[in-house]
Amino acid sequence: MAPPTKKRKLSIASGSFKNKTTKSSLADFINNVQKKREVTADSILDFNFHKKRVRIFSQVQLVPDYCEGIVYWMSRDCRVQDNWAFLFAQKLALKNQVPLHVCYCLVEKYLDASLRQFHYLIKGLQKVAAECKKLNILFHLLEGSGDNVLPQWIIDHKIGAVVCDFNPLRIPTSWVENAKNKFSQDVPFIQVDAHNIVPCWVAADKQVHTIYSMRCKINSKLEEYLTDFPPVIKHPYTSNFVPEPIDWDRAIETREADKTVGPIEWANPGYDEAMKTLKSFLEKRLKIYADKRNDPTEDALSNLSPWFHFGQISAQRVALCVQEYKLQYTESVNAFLEVAIVRRELTDNFCFYCENYDNLKGADNWAQKTLDKHRNDKRSYIYTLDQLSKAQTHDDLWNSAQLQLVNEGKMHGSIRMYWGKKILEWTLSPDDALKYAIYLNDHYSIDGRDPNGYAGCMRSICGIHDTNFVERAVFGQVRYMNYNGCKKKFNIDTFVERYGGKKHKYISAK
Repeated sequence: MAPPTKKRKLSIASGSFKNKTTKSSLADFINNVQKKREVTADSILDFNFHKKRVRIFSQVQLVPDYCEGIVYWMSRDCRVQDNWAFLFAQKLALKNQVPLHVCYCLVEKYLDASLRQFHYLIKGLQKVAAECKKLNILFHLLEGSGDNVLPQWIIDHKIGAVVCDFNPLRIPTSWVENAKNKFSQDVPFIQVDAHNIVPCWVAADKQVHTIYSMRCKINSKLEEYLTDFPPVIKHPYTSNFVPEPIDWDRAIETREADKTVGPIEWANPGYDEAMKTLKSFLEKRLKIYADKRNDPTEDALSNLSPWFHFGQISAQRVALCVQEYKLQYTESVNAFLEVAIVRRELTDNFCFYCENYDNLKGADNWAQKTLDKHRNDKRSYIYTLDQLSKAQTHDDLWNSAQLQLVNEGKMHGSIRMYWGKKILEWTLSPDDALKYAIYLNDHYSIDGRDPNGYAGCMRSICGIHDTNFVERAVFGQVRYMNYNGCKKKFNIDTFVERYGGKKHKYISAK
């Protein structure tokens, strides 16, 4: 493959675009981004694709002679444009002059996901399918995990190569590993990291334990990888078969998920909705991000986490857009890119290289030892998972945070650490605390079941990516947080009034 492109390089340190202060319509905003793709290259064939974004799993690399199509096995990155995996699949299809297919393999149940998350996912996929149709690319929704349903589908339709997404989590990784052994031996099987700006396996070859170390690793490579995208174009080769009809509403209704946790109202799925939120962030909230981002009573965040999680917008595209404001809002741009790139990609590194990313064995040795030492310390309060789920504690701030999670499917980042640490303080053991925190996050948060979520719970309870502090009861040397500390950072009464958390009388369990 050719070396990486040198065209339109950008990095955190070198952002040089001047912000156009005139406000445009959403359609103009989306069209301007599309024009940037078209300026970058006419198609992926005219773009020097960075070969290090790719991992080839199969022994063979050449598409077989019988090939009648290429398939992109979509899973983590559910979008058409600004998607390196989709682009690589189209590159293979164009080179071999065959049709391009997209398959999403929908499982009946996924961990503790509720109807809320399945609804967001499937409604987003419906929009992906419509966009694919406009581009003469067939979208297929298959029932079951990819390792079970794709092997025969590939044989039946004479597919010549499979391109899949990268996901560091245990279950998606197992699907890919199993598929390696089930796919035909003469079909190339390729994985592309379309989620991270610097591919996870390129950023580091082992687990990184501090934010500082990850920052150094990312920044040393960012200029090479933070480039613009070429467009996914209308595909010139048409398939000789059509996809099975998709009943999108039935796809949602038939998931095995808690249907009492319904869809969120503040964020609608799909690329256009993500761009709408990005546009409002750039115009209204980015300017106060540096000073107000840690205050949960202020509207200063990007609010893009749902679309990031489901891959409906590219973090790389967002970084490129935010960077255009570097000269105008330098501190805010730097602060946002630190979170959106360095800290977000650190969580992928953690889950990719740490097998026990969701249990105490994944904590650093010092944290395991200190938590075990204080395992049997007396707790002033002990709450059940049911009480925590219903926000029935003595702490109105914690209850308000939990109600925000239940009702909105999100929790402000500055509250999440407090929320997690109180679960450690109020449960029988650190094992229970971690289990409860992960369940609540996975069940209610629209972006649950994500490396960010697992790393966040592990940091709150097990101190990953953190340092040790003065020893105290229950926490040992893991960082402690309390109510009075939050008072110094923001107006607790305002937050509590907004979400309605009440102080419940504590009744000790017998």
